[in-house]
Amino acid sequence: MENKKLPYRLFFISILACIAGVVATGTAALLIRLIGLLLNLLFHGRYAWTYVEAYVAHLSWWSYLIPVLGAALAGILIKYGSVQIKGHGIPEAMEAVLYRESRIPLRVALLKPLSAAITIGSGGPFGAEGPIIQTGGAVGSLVGQVIPVSAQERKILLACGAAAGTVAIFNTTIAAVFLTTELLLFEFSAISLIPVIIASATAYFFRGLVFGADPAFLVPTAHIGMESFPWLIVFGVIAGLSAAALTKTLYFFEDLMEAIPKLDNMTRPIFGAVLFAPLAVLEPRILGVGYGNIKEILFGNLPLSTLLSLFFFKGLGWLVALGSGTSGGVLAPLFIISGSLGGILGHFLYPFTHIPGGIVALLMMAAMFGAGTHARLSAAIFAAELTRDFQMLVPLILVTAVAEAVALRLLPYSIMTGKLVRRGVQVPNKFICVLEKSPDACLADGEEHKIRAGD
Repeated sequence: MENKKLPYRLFFISILACIAGVVATGTAALLIRLIGLLLNLLFHGRYAWTYVEAYVAHLSWWSYLIPVLGAALAGILIKYGSVQIKGHGIPEAMEAVLYRESRIPLRVALLKPLSAAITIGSGGPFGAEGPIIQTGGAVGSLVGQVIPVSAQERKILLACGAAAGTVAIFNTTIAAVFLTTELLLFEFSAISLIPVIIASATAYFFRGLVFGADPAFLVPTAHIGMESFPWLIVFGVIAGLSAAALTKTLYFFEDLMEAIPKLDNMTRPIFGAVLFAPLAVLEPRILGVGYGNIKEILFGNLPLSTLLSLFFFKGLGWLVALGSGTSGGVLAPLFIISGSLGGILGHFLYPFTHIPGGIVALLMMAAMFGAGTHARLSAAIFAAELTRDFQMLVPLILVTAVAEAVALRLLPYSIMTGKLVRRGVQVPNKFICVLEKSPDACLADGEEHKIRAGD
């Protein structure tokens, strides 16, 4: 790409970014509505598109067979539709960026949200975020395949769609830019960031028409003073250790499931759901995404017994179900697991910490998210923007940085990149281009690059 053409291409890609943002937002809204429809039909026995929690319904014994049925349908889609729809969603989008010139097939764009809606709508303990990010990325990728663009520009459009999907589900416009940049673009450059910012802003305004402009979660405000500084370090260390342990355990379950003979991509998710269902009998709150759980954890409304139950059963149920290779996301379960851990710590340590349990839960959510994904800055901004409590931003940055430092010491890969690294895929740890003259000059060799003026 010649330097004199950059402004024109940037303007053109920005227009396409608007289109990708609108379509990705609509797709995300449709997925959430479809999940709501299935949850209403299967667990509440009524026809409605509004999102509800599965566990608030009066559940009969046969209700716990619904996740098994959903896993069976997802397994059929994986085996006979596309194997790319299995898993978290974000690693698959990363692989498309790194090794397939950001090309995501139309089949994946259609089947990924359908499989995710089935598994989550049938009570699977997954988040909708990963599938929405992959689907939004697929929308951006398809725009870049229908309209002739370069591989670099297609990567930008994929990130635009993924960012728009993130905004649509969480209403975190700023964090979406950082998250997709850290996880998908692997670079900070004007030609990449401007379209992603435009797509995220577009998604923000269109999201307001569908879901409203309120933050995803509101929390009571709290001031964290100097007396709490040592506790932030302690929470960061605990979060880093927990994130590394959770990541290792997830891939342990994946290896364990794949080692079982006579199980394939279709039957393995069924087996995982059969193991998950008894856990849901013991703790029905682990069914579905669990946004209601996150709200109650942040407000400090749950008793210690419920926090302990959520931490153990949601963690184990999610690890077993996702380790079986079905389709589902990681962020919402990670928030519930880490938030429950934070609530437990807050219960035992308050008032020594001078930090309420709900705020400790918020700190642990951000810290384990950042340590688990290796997206430390995104996680801190994400938590602050998710709750609109921006006075918490500095404590969030501190605790997240400490957590990632600990996690990196124990584990070189993240919960997102582990699947790729374990298959021998080279994933850049640092990929930053500054004031580029030629985007193609950026190389993913793990070092920081500055494009020379003469390039």
